[in-house]
This record gives sequence, C-alpha cells and structure tokens, in this order.
Amino acid sequence: MHHLRSAMLLTACSCCALAQERAPVEPSSLPAPDQKMAPVTPTVEKLNDGRLQIGKVILDPKSREIRIPTQVNMQDGLLEFLLVHQNGKTHESLLLTDISPTHLNLAFTLLRYPPSRELYALPNDHGGASNNYPNVPAEIKSAARIRIDAEWLDGETTRRIPVNEWIQHTVKTTAMPAGPWVYGASEFHDGKYAPELSGDIIAIFLSAAAIVNYPGDDNRDDTVWVSYPKRVPPKGTSVTLIISPFLNNPSLQKP
Repeated sequence: MHHLRSAMLLTACSCCALAQERAPVEPSSLPAPDQKMAPVTPTVEKLNDGRLQIGKVILDPKSREIRIPTQVNMQDGLLEFLLVHQNGKTHESLLLTDISPTHLNLAFTLLRYPPSRELYALPNDHGGASNNYPNVPAEIKSAARIRIDAEWLDGETTRRIPVNEWIQHTVKTTAMPAGPWVYGASEFHDGKYAPELSGDIIAIFLSAAAIVNYPGDDNRDDTVWVSYPKRVPPKGTSVTLIISPFLNNPSLQKP
C-alpha cells in the first residue's frame, strides 16, 4: 500500500496548489467556512476482485471506473445539480448521496484523471470571480472529460444508461446531449475542501465548488434543465453512478 499512501500525499499537495479563497455555502446543515471541520482521512482498501474502495466509493484501476451509491431525489422539477450530498442543495438536485466528496476526489486522482480548470473563473482583484478562465492544454481537457452512467434495478432487471438521458431541456424538450462531463477537482477555502462545505458534487448549472461540471450549452442557465419525468425512476430508487473515461465517439455527441 506504499504507492497508495504516496499517491494520497501527492493528492493533498496538488489540491493545495489549486486552492482559491472562495467557496459558496448555502445549506445551513453543512459547515460554514468559518466553522471547524474534522479532517477527512481517507483509507484505501483493496477488494478481492482487484478493485479499491475509499469509504463508499469503489474504483477500478483497470477500467478506471468509479462507482458512487446514490438515490433518486427528484423525479420532476428544475435542476441545477446531477448529484449533491444529502445535506446539501437537495431542492435542486436529481440525485443525492452520503459519500464524502474528498473520497471521490481521491478516487479521480488515484485513477490518473487530470483536473481541467477550464470552467472555473479566475479571481479578480477583489477576491471574487472574474470573467476570465484558465488556458488549459487540449490534452488535459480531453483527459478530464468523463462519461457518467446510471445503473439501477428495474424489477429484476439491471439497467444502465447515460445519465444525460434522465435530464430534459425545457425549451427543446429533448434529453441532454450525450456528451461528456468535466472533472475539475473543485477548490479550497481557508484550507477546507469546498464540496465538503457546500455539498456540491456534480453540477449541471456551473458551480465553482462542484467536483464535476457539465460543459455543454445552457450550463449557465438555471431555468432550462429538468428531470425527465417519463424516464427517471421513482424517488428513493437506489442508483449507482458509474464514471468512466469519455470516448470521443461521434455517435455519443447526438441527443
């Protein structure tokens, strides 16, 4: 496990290098930036089938898949998030989970996903967000793009589809295009990991605190994305989100 401990130390160093002095905090049930937080100390366990587990997050070094336990939170309604922590912004998220965001970010790092900061606005002179964004090399952008599938039990049948098919555009009335999501790793605020404070994990409406963001059209409009009511399973249904590398297949770019 020596190489895993070394990787964890490198993760901490990398995250600190990305630290910025801002993090939106909305839910009162999560710690505010000025509150003390108990440090999250991830333990990486090796499973019998060769996969690894960090808390409730399971990762496969061979396929580079990450599996996250979630449940359906909204079968209908406006969405700003695909996934939040159960103590986060549940009134605007399709799914919720009780995993630690720190565990998920460590899984990304151990599987060698480089974060692309392309969607995170650079700070202005007053400490807020500017209208400028980092210039990220094309190879980093490509490697940071991921596919997200939903897997659930429908009666006695296990089904798996791109999670984009559960999200509908209210104007076009079509499902979200089957393009990629972007791993950005989020940021720190006064030494605290922003997703642990906000509960933001995977955002549809751009969130500086989220670990993953949707990079497609209308990701800055919080009025156009809704749960696809005819496709989303009932509220409370257990769903495993499966993250994997995005393959640039032209057939996946179509709605």
